[in-house]
Amino acid sequence: MKWSEFCDLLTGLGPDTALMRVVSIRSEEDKEILKHFTPAQRRMRSEWRTRTAKNKPAKDVAQGLAQIQAMFASLSKGGEGK
Repeated sequence: MKWSEFCDLLTGLGPDTALMRVVSIRSEEDKEILKHFTPAQRRMRSEWRTRTAKNKPAKDVAQGLAQIQAMFASLSKGGEGK
């Protein structure tokens, strides 16, 4: 099966299917909705986030760390005059 055909089939799935419910749980970012997740939903989301974090390219990780370092550097400069 070609990738485009597979994508077309996924697009046709409704939100009430098991696969789309899993996708919804894994991709949820709304803090209010996350508060009401069941323990099983929290575990499913956590396992997915852990797995995807391990697969991040080193370049992306390095960029993220550089951004965090820059943020802390700007915070420390702002606090020197106080």
